[in-house]
Amino acid sequence: MTAPRPIFNPARALAVRVLTRVLAGETFAAPALDAALAEARLPARDAGLATHLVYGTLRYVPMLDAALTPLLQGETHPKTRALLLAGTFEKLVLGTPPHAVVSEYVNVARMARLAPPGLVNAVLRRVERPAETEETRYALPEWLIATFRAAYGERADAVLADQLQPQPLWLSLSEAGARTLEAEGSVVEPGPNDVDRVTLARPLRETAAYRQGQAQPINPASLGVVDALGDVENRHVLDLAGGAGVKAAMLAARGAQVTSVDVAARKHAAARANLKRLGLHADFLTHDLTTPLKVPPAPLVLLDAPCTGTGTLRAHPEIKLRLTPGAVAEMADLQARMLPNAAALVEPGGLLVYSVCSVTPQEGEEVVRTFLAAHPEFTPDPLPDLGLPVAPAGEGVLTVPEDGLDGFFIARLRRTGGAV
Repeated sequence: MTAPRPIFNPARALAVRVLTRVLAGETFAAPALDAALAEARLPARDAGLATHLVYGTLRYVPMLDAALTPLLQGETHPKTRALLLAGTFEKLVLGTPPHAVVSEYVNVARMARLAPPGLVNAVLRRVERPAETEETRYALPEWLIATFRAAYGERADAVLADQLQPQPLWLSLSEAGARTLEAEGSVVEPGPNDVDRVTLARPLRETAAYRQGQAQPINPASLGVVDALGDVENRHVLDLAGGAGVKAAMLAARGAQVTSVDVAARKHAAARANLKRLGLHADFLTHDLTTPLKVPPAPLVLLDAPCTGTGTLRAHPEIKLRLTPGAVAEMADLQARMLPNAAALVEPGGLLVYSVCSVTPQEGEEVVRTFLAAHPEFTPDPLPDLGLPVAPAGEGVLTVPEDGLDGFFIARLRRTGGAV
């Protein structure tokens, strides 16, 4: 009688393959995972496990590495490291029974040929939580912990802990969209800024609400950037560094006449497709905003500038594994070159909103402070109530990234007149 063939959950093998690519810096987690899941066509439960393993492992890598390092000698193959990280995440964070973790990952290693089974068995049996330090508790490098502490003061511990929680799905829904989702078995919970926290019964793109243009994913803090412009109905808004056009869609839904500008023409195609799905319209321009843009000035200009993304670590945990203080300085320099060109597009009396989804002072308050010192024709303008928890930050505010919210710096500047 032959022994039964070892089995393993394919979700774990898929997660390890995605993690290998993300940890090598080849790609970001979201597109890599989406592509892998689309190809594998796993059942919903297994797809959920793979997603949880990828994002959870990435959130905890600094702590997991600290646990694994004493048990490894020499250089570890990238696939082996990814597998051990995922197994250690299950054992130390998810609390999966140790015998189950060892059995499952040894079988994954052997059957999917991802790592030496003997090594996996030995390491996962012995791995234990490392001694607790701030870096292992929050799974962040010391300099990023200091950044959050400077930004949020007494709230920092809660904010730092929240970065390790799964990111909820936030949707801006019409009333019909909410009813449709609930009819399909999804759970819709009201959230800040009329953005709902949704637990889906099926993948978003397969829901009737999404297909019929009744649902748009957006974090409430990101929508707060749009709110900072105030009333936009029937007004021309220049949406600068507009990316995939989510804010352009939110502006158009509020009745604005939107021109979205981005350096990457390929992003316009995605934005147009999304606007078409929503039954909305915007115009698009391709331009590098580090150089002047020659278009007529507008009463409302939004520059949601490219940034390090430190306010989005729940949704994009791989950022913290790649980011350095030097990269923050480089991004702040880019923003400082873009902001005067954005300001030149504001008509006298008009408003400029500058935002970044980062909590570093270099990218937020320091960029604005330097700009205002060189441009006396602009003055800080009070922000409207954003409906979000905020902390003061120079001439702007930082949204507080707790309970699934992202961290955005937002400043509102009014042009009082004169040349820029």
